[in-house]
Amino acid sequence: MDPCPFVRLTVGNLALKVPVASKPARSVVHPSWSPCFCKIKLNNFPLQTAVVPYIPSENHFPDNQPPSIAATFHLSKADIDKLAAKSIFSAKLSLKIAVYTGRSGATCGVNSGRLLGRVLVPLDLTGTDSRACVFHNGWISVGKEGNKNSSAQFHLNVKAEPDRRFVFQFDGEPECSPQVFQIRGNIRQPVFTCKFSFRNTGDRNQRSRPLQSEPSSSRSWLSSFGSERERPGKERKGWSITVHDLSGSPVAAASMVTPFVASPGSDRVSRSNPGSWLILRPGDGTWKPWGRLEAWRERGSSDGLGYRFELIPDMSASAAIVLAESTLSSRKGGKFVIDLGSNSGGGASNWRNTPVNATSPACSPRSSGDYGYGLWPFCLYRGFVMSARVEGEGKCSKPCVEVSVQHVNCTEDAAAYVALAAAVDLSMDACRLFSQRLRKELSNPHDILV
Repeated sequence: MDPCPFVRLTVGNLALKVPVASKPARSVVHPSWSPCFCKIKLNNFPLQTAVVPYIPSENHFPDNQPPSIAATFHLSKADIDKLAAKSIFSAKLSLKIAVYTGRSGATCGVNSGRLLGRVLVPLDLTGTDSRACVFHNGWISVGKEGNKNSSAQFHLNVKAEPDRRFVFQFDGEPECSPQVFQIRGNIRQPVFTCKFSFRNTGDRNQRSRPLQSEPSSSRSWLSSFGSERERPGKERKGWSITVHDLSGSPVAAASMVTPFVASPGSDRVSRSNPGSWLILRPGDGTWKPWGRLEAWRERGSSDGLGYRFELIPDMSASAAIVLAESTLSSRKGGKFVIDLGSNSGGGASNWRNTPVNATSPACSPRSSGDYGYGLWPFCLYRGFVMSARVEGEGKCSKPCVEVSVQHVNCTEDAAAYVALAAAVDLSMDACRLFSQRLRKELSNPHDILV
């Protein structure tokens, strides 16, 4: 499999210091007493927002400071070519950063932040798909004052580095058992086939079956990862999708292990009682759990698909580690992303996992915690891991999956991410309001209520 060239543009190591002499009047809050933030913009890419730490003016930025990524932009070769073409006929390409004091957001419809200054970092992305390039690393003056000694100082690191990826495209909706193609430029090559099916939940207490049977057949260890008990009311259950290589051998699977059930008195799957999938990989002649995806329907203005993906080490549900948790728009769809070490795609500074809404880069309200960069699984999973683009409800969704080259060592590795993407896409249907009917391919013939 040949990967596609991608470039990862990161903005990090942010800091702000304001000399005492430039303190504003009492009516205005000084940055040392109030949070600071910045808005980062690259051409037509979505605006990203990041917190800016304040440090005393007499201090220097630590030389050995570990990388702290505030924003990340993922650029394909087509994106780079488009940006290069625009810079020929207009102003040179630049990264635009606006620095604010105060809290981000708005109060009573009025932005609460006060603009401190703007920063422009010129970019030349030529050749960055094959070599790393640092565009800026250090302090830069912001604000109206021209004297460097009296104006506020903003520290940042802007760099681009190659980030090759395998790109896979479903040829149809996952429930229609499509082929999966690998994409490289204009070349489409079939690499996998998918088989969607329903598991007979009456077999859930049976022992594990060999790989040749449906992987979603019940396992002896199934109860430790999910619950298939019969539940009164509305539910969607028993969905399964198996990924086969071109020889017909099963290489990955996603199996719904906890039904998607409407909360009492409502027609939605709640966060307190999510449905879940196991992502399975072959091993020792049987299927072994690799990851677990939970999904639910968010309430409130977002009304989106909430999700949480956990990696399962050594088949131990109690040791599961959250790699991604965020929300996708139910109407527009979006990107499911696993990105460890990025505030804009799945991990914030200090490698904290705070993934973002797929349609607007902003930190998730919840965090999985700071595990430390040297701890498992971060010694194996670093930087961008994968993304899957899915459509919203009622739209024809043919997921597009990107997987970092460094996380694919064999066919089974790639297939596991394809199965995960299928589970994310199917969760969009599983979390639809129960007042809405599903398409016939998703209607389980074994269930009375769908």
